[in-house]
Amino acid sequence: MHASPITPPARWLYSALVIAYLSLWLLLRIAEQPYWILPFGLRLGVLLITPPRVWPWLLGGELLVAAGHHYSNGTPWDILARTYLPEPLLMMACVYIGRRFGIRSSMDHPEIAVKLLLLTVLTVIVATIGSALLGPPTTAHAAVPWFDRIAPFTRAMLGSYIGSLLVVPALIMAFGTPASHAELKALLRHSLILLMPCLLILATLMTLPPPLPQFARVLSLAPVLFFAFSHGWRGACLTLILSSLDIALAGLFGTGSEVNATSQLFLAVTGTGALMLGTASDALRHSGQQVAEQNHRLASANQQLDQLARELRHAARGNLHSEERQRRYLAAELHDELGQNLTAIQTHVQLARFRLQQAGLQDIGAAIHGILGQMRKSLHHVLNNLHPAVLDEFGLYRALADGPIRELLQVAHVAYLPELQGDPDALDDEARVALYRIAQESATNTVKHARASVFRLTLRVRRHGPAIVAILDIRDNGIGLPPEGSRQGRGLQGMHDRVTAIGGRFRLYPGGDGAHIRVLLRSGPDPDLDALPAVDARQRILRQPM
Repeated sequence: MHASPITPPARWLYSALVIAYLSLWLLLRIAEQPYWILPFGLRLGVLLITPPRVWPWLLGGELLVAAGHHYSNGTPWDILARTYLPEPLLMMACVYIGRRFGIRSSMDHPEIAVKLLLLTVLTVIVATIGSALLGPPTTAHAAVPWFDRIAPFTRAMLGSYIGSLLVVPALIMAFGTPASHAELKALLRHSLILLMPCLLILATLMTLPPPLPQFARVLSLAPVLFFAFSHGWRGACLTLILSSLDIALAGLFGTGSEVNATSQLFLAVTGTGALMLGTASDALRHSGQQVAEQNHRLASANQQLDQLARELRHAARGNLHSEERQRRYLAAELHDELGQNLTAIQTHVQLARFRLQQAGLQDIGAAIHGILGQMRKSLHHVLNNLHPAVLDEFGLYRALADGPIRELLQVAHVAYLPELQGDPDALDDEARVALYRIAQESATNTVKHARASVFRLTLRVRRHGPAIVAILDIRDNGIGLPPEGSRQGRGLQGMHDRVTAIGGRFRLYPGGDGAHIRVLLRSGPDPDLDALPAVDARQRILRQPM
């Protein structure tokens, strides 16, 4: 596949890029210090952020500048090529291989930053060693033993690495992942307020006699670490550049211009640590923001679920109110219409008894009278199931203690042991109806399924803060509830739905002898589950001696 030719606009763009790069490259060569080699870092940063098709243009521009610089000296072309070609070619090879392995020019994550720093170290080592081996030998170097060349060689390697630490993150911040307006504004504001006064003090200390310059040089790295922690890798990059500029100016005008491999190594280690601390701080801050956003979304979802739960509870309460109204209406209609008709029939049968006796049909009259009595009992049972009129007539406690529940259990020869405490009139109507319905359904289940001999009902009404709390505990000594997972009747589910609809709590205890049901209701204008007492408190109340 043939590469497409470069269009004229692309040539102008590449030419402008090469001119800008060479201008900055020459400027950094003038500002080069014994501590760092800034042109090396500039070349590495440009190779990282530009596509490989631009690299030949950059290399050609550097060769032209180098040729013009050495033209007046009469340097041969072969010596010039061996002097300038090895380092950029080796750097291009290292960066190209790093890109093939997925290394990107980014500092947004600690793992990415570590890979980038490792690529920088590898590039510095390969380029420095390769330039020394492939470069032209000199008489001075040939006369010096190899072990005497280790210190200058080490200083050159550390200088290239420090120059990369100063320039590469700055290029990434400018062209790769620029800071937001708010982050840049906060960074500049804190730099003017905190960093500049600190650097001025340190620069003054560096101009004083030893050992203050050495102490100030070490102390100047403290702002770098502080800004790395507070502003991430961008803060570390900016303060590292300003601190290095402070050291350079102090070296020009003071007495602390001596440089050795130890001080360079200290700068390299501290700069690397500051950048890593900055990337870790950014990652931690980003994770915190993500967690905060996730918590906000979860809080919003919880609010929506709470709102939905309240709406469902209000809808269920409305359904219960509608059901109770329908029950009241049906009970009243059956009582008024069917009950009166039965009474009229019984009256006519009583009046016709003498005539039936004369006709020898007294047995038919007695049978009709018995059927009517049974129909009246069935009607009474249906009316009581539709709406417990005993609640309206005698109240909750009287209905539980002496009403149809006792009659039902006595007929089934089940001992009924009620215990009732508190003021039932404090409860609202729906709470009283719900408690009675649950007790009625439980007694019916005990008679039909439990084969029990004792039915115990405990109801206590207590004031809990501004609300009235009713605690209903029902137990029998029968065969217990069906095993978990088996099909249960609609009675238990109906009790649970009724309690939940009015904001209460319903719990079954399948273990032990017999069935055990516990209900907790809060009577108020808007019952809420969160306003109910804790489970332990309920158990302490219900376990009081009976």
